[in-house]
Amino acid sequence: MTVRTTRAPAPPRPSVRGLGVGSGTALCAGAVLGPGVLALPALAADAAGPASILAWLVLLVTSVPVALSFAALGARFPDGGGVATFVHRAAGPRAAAAVGWWFYGAVPIGVVAAALIGGQYVAGALGLGPVAAAAIGAVVIAASFAANCVGLHLSGRVQLLLVALLAAVLAGAALAAAPHMTSAHFTPFMPHGWGSVGSAAGVLFFAFAGWEAASHLSGEFANPARDLPRVTVYTLTAVSVLYLGLAVTTIGALGPAAAGTDTPLTDLLARSAGTAARPIAAAAALFLTFGAVNTYLAGASRLGAALGRDGAAPRWLARGAAPGEVPRRSLTVLAGACAAVGTAAWLAGGDLDGLMRATSTCLASVTLAGLLSALTLLPRRTWLWHAGIASSLITAGVLAFSGPLLLIPVVLAGLSWGFTTVVGRRRGRVRGEATGAPPTTHLPQRLTAFASRTLARSSSSPVAGGSGCGLPEQVHEPSGPG
Repeated sequence: MTVRTTRAPAPPRPSVRGLGVGSGTALCAGAVLGPGVLALPALAADAAGPASILAWLVLLVTSVPVALSFAALGARFPDGGGVATFVHRAAGPRAAAAVGWWFYGAVPIGVVAAALIGGQYVAGALGLGPVAAAAIGAVVIAASFAANCVGLHLSGRVQLLLVALLAAVLAGAALAAAPHMTSAHFTPFMPHGWGSVGSAAGVLFFAFAGWEAASHLSGEFANPARDLPRVTVYTLTAVSVLYLGLAVTTIGALGPAAAGTDTPLTDLLARSAGTAARPIAAAAALFLTFGAVNTYLAGASRLGAALGRDGAAPRWLARGAAPGEVPRRSLTVLAGACAAVGTAAWLAGGDLDGLMRATSTCLASVTLAGLLSALTLLPRRTWLWHAGIASSLITAGVLAFSGPLLLIPVVLAGLSWGFTTVVGRRRGRVRGEATGAPPTTHLPQRLTAFASRTLARSSSSPVAGGSGCGLPEQVHEPSGPG
């Protein structure tokens, strides 16, 4: 296959180099934290009981080499392309296209999950049931689509404020519940066996996707080699404290009741604030989920348009890919996908756990692709390289617990591969007929460009938890904090 590299001028954007360690840490933390964590402690407790704490620990330990590997790659290739850049360099454009399809496919599932979480918190505060929760979630999604259709996106400052709000809610819930913990709630520690820990890790991966944000931001630092490692360490520390505090207090304060609640943070806050915690938690959840859904759709719609523009998806999607345009065709596809996912979830009884696991499967696939690329691109026989092998094996193990949900990334990769193969052959034949030369295969090579202009434009809010699905350009505007 003959591959021709094409280059396109990057769209004009403000000069934002010189991103500080403080603001960089806030943006990276925002890429990992997300509204998914408002529900995950209960889902993990339902899967493994007190042993779910082990799943949190395993994923936090696994996150260390993942985050440091992506930071090292970002320092080595500081173009802001993130995982798509690494996969492109390590395995070629078709593999990078598959990563783009995984992101694009994960967004509708994650959006429905995030909106449903917000709906559950609001419905719980109002004393309403699951029908009301689903209706509120649908309103959140519809409002987010409407905002994106007219080009309304959240500014970088607002997004960072939402990250600060989420961190405050998590820390406040843990502190409020800490005095009410009891050792009796930790026994029996592993009521469902060792396999339940893997099952809990499968749903919790939702909260650990997004470490590639450091590499996405690499192009924004004046000195990536110096600043990225510091940002990564600070982010790891902050996320570890918040997640472990939440995991331990959820089990210690709520006990068996943790597995049966849809709004664990409300229950934790209620230990100190009483019934006043319900409207507070509901308002925070509603703002957080709307902000997250809005940014997920903004980034994903641009990603879809860029995939179409660069030949990795149907050309029909390409309209709206230019700077300043609204990718309404891509938004239409996402709207249809969200409607289909929402309908399926409703028919399944509002299965939030299934939605979270499906999204986690796609995001774990992206993480694994990035880790395997790191093993190819980073110096071998170093401690980080060996740690990357261990993290790759653990991530693959988490994927194994996804079971039938593995069909989602497999099907998306197959569709991506098939599409790029057919398009490449068709263009090769056209080129051969035009020049009289033997047919060759041509696959556009601007996947790195689309990554840096869509996925990498600030991952300050993940797909309901870390996503790295790409966020609006405004996140890194010069007037932002830091």
